[in-house]
Amino acid sequence: MHRRLALALALVLTACGGGGGSSLVPAGPPGRAPASVTPAENATGLPGENATGLPGENATGLPGENATGLPGTAFSCAPVAASGQARCTLEIDLDAGTLADPATPAALIPGLHPADLQSAYGLPAQAPGGTIAVVDAFDDPTAEADLAAYRSAFGLTPCSSADGCFRKVDQAGVAGNYPAVNAGWANEAALDLAMISAACPRCRILLVEANSDAMDDLGASVDTAVSLGATAVSNSYYASEWASESAEDPHYDHPGVAITASSGDAPAPFYPAASRYVTAVGGTSLARAGGGWGEAAWSMGGRGCSAYVPRPAWQHRTGCSARATVDMAAVADPKTGVAVFSTTAGGWIVAGGTSVGAPLLAGAYGLAGNGAGPAYAYAHPDAFRSIEGPGYGPATGLGAPAGTAGL
Repeated sequence: MHRRLALALALVLTACGGGGGSSLVPAGPPGRAPASVTPAENATGLPGENATGLPGENATGLPGENATGLPGTAFSCAPVAASGQARCTLEIDLDAGTLADPATPAALIPGLHPADLQSAYGLPAQAPGGTIAVVDAFDDPTAEADLAAYRSAFGLTPCSSADGCFRKVDQAGVAGNYPAVNAGWANEAALDLAMISAACPRCRILLVEANSDAMDDLGASVDTAVSLGATAVSNSYYASEWASESAEDPHYDHPGVAITASSGDAPAPFYPAASRYVTAVGGTSLARAGGGWGEAAWSMGGRGCSAYVPRPAWQHRTGCSARATVDMAAVADPKTGVAVFSTTAGGWIVAGGTSVGAPLLAGAYGLAGNGAGPAYAYAHPDAFRSIEGPGYGPATGLGAPAGTAGL
């Protein structure tokens, strides 16, 4: 089963370039720019890097990584070379294999299920929620079918275009005129829609598909999502920081709307997590422990001090004189990952990456009904379960939410 998934991913990795932008090909270390040097970089790379990468990296990535990811895993999206270009934050656990049948009984589906996530983060999942938007690049042609499979498997009420719960539009807000298909980003969309469903089963879901993985297009899609009534918007992608990144900030500045962003899948600062207008979500390893849940910082989660964004007044005692790029955290380790159904990936898979936390917490914001964003969270630190010791942790921020009181 492991070999079958690896072969399927290899075929997709080499064949899905037809959508333009960063197609799904064997990926190097996440967030690395293999060809060009951005304004944030010096001759050897980002601040703190050397000729082979970040401290501890070698020619193929961080210790234990190879060209496609950490041992037993695979990145869904290709690395990006251009400044202002984003990569999705999904990593697949190859060791878990695939189950092709969408009707596989829930008891046989590996990975964390909705009830697990609701329990771990104290989510009042049956509370009503608003409209939660997902912004992803390119088209996922099976998004609605994959969403239906996920919700059916775990006993969640249907959410479809027919009943008005689910809506899919392009960057301009138009249904039916979708961008080119990209397999890597299609897997990302499947994960994002599943995680919103897990956190807030009664929320309506809006999928906005950006024309490309350029930050300009992704940001414009956030604006579209808000214009169509989203009360929270999830962004599961990251780009290496660059000197003019703040020019993108207006896309994420929507008072009264919670904007979540993955912190990235390498231990470095990224954008849009660096924007002061988003709630930046880092990563953890999550497992049952002693009748409850144990959680630790995931070694590959994005983190650090922004090279360009000043420290917001509401963010304090982080160890950074600039914007610290993690505000809170949720499960991300693919080895303790979540169940997802993706037709593109071959069926049921176990997925991780900080892609999990951005939509999961966007759904939690929908439950909370509060669009105050990260400033509100820092004013309510007791509503979070500290993970890296007392106070702020560089990889997990305030910690994991313990209910919705801090959102």
